[in-house]
Amino acid sequence: MEFVTLNNGLKMPQLGFGVWQVPDEQAATAVTTALEVGYRSIDTAMIYKNEKGVGQAIRNSSVPREEMFITTKVWNGDQGYKKTLRAFDESLERLGLDYVDLYLIHWPTPQFDEYVDTYKALEKLYKDGRVKAIGVCNFEIEHLDRILNECDVKPVLNQIECHPYLSQVELKEFCAKHEIFVEAWSPLDQGGEVLRDEVISKIAESVGKTPAQVVLRWHLQNNTIVIPKSVTPSRIEENFNVFDFQLTEDHMQQIHNINRNRRRGSHPNENNKR
Repeated sequence: MEFVTLNNGLKMPQLGFGVWQVPDEQAATAVTTALEVGYRSIDTAMIYKNEKGVGQAIRNSSVPREEMFITTKVWNGDQGYKKTLRAFDESLERLGLDYVDLYLIHWPTPQFDEYVDTYKALEKLYKDGRVKAIGVCNFEIEHLDRILNECDVKPVLNQIECHPYLSQVELKEFCAKHEIFVEAWSPLDQGGEVLRDEVISKIAESVGKTPAQVVLRWHLQNNTIVIPKSVTPSRIEENFNVFDFQLTEDHMQQIHNINRNRRRGSHPNENNKR
């Protein structure tokens, strides 16, 4: 495993395990498999409706809790100062944990203009020692600017959709300038067209790895945190085996050149689901 040091000094595994779209009844098995393979960072959210299953796997694991890095998120309908504090308590209860390592705002939903108050609730949780770090998801530069200007604690990371067809160069540069890590969700384009791209396939063949491993390696060498998701044990293991090879500068440039600025998910300014 390779680690990054967040801007508050906390160390975080650069490769984690995501559980988006994993049903609660499958989450415990999937997370248990991931922990056995070697993952130590697990990323869930209230809206995934699988915090109970994730928590069960964490509590039943032989891996000490202090060796794990657990992330969850506040959903759009729970934004606002008081509602966020209540939502955090509910997430912690479902997980069956005393604390989480990272708590994130899931979407900015700028139409409702609550994300600054929501972030101030995260700051309270951080200052009270109930979370070890706080951050955001799906924030554009304009949203990050407000947090940096109106709040006290700098986000440690911004979790965004990012893959070779959506490389997010400008947003990454802004985050790097402000010591905010980028964490990629859907890092494999949800198993889609990226994994069949001719450029990726040729590089994979040349280095003796799978297309998914090449894409994950591209993220890692771009100093991006990644959280691939799978419920298939062989793929959970495949996605973990990305630390025994390097892509060349030419490989990295070839992958950079296939960017299409194409999203799988919503644009952050358009997601107003509650």
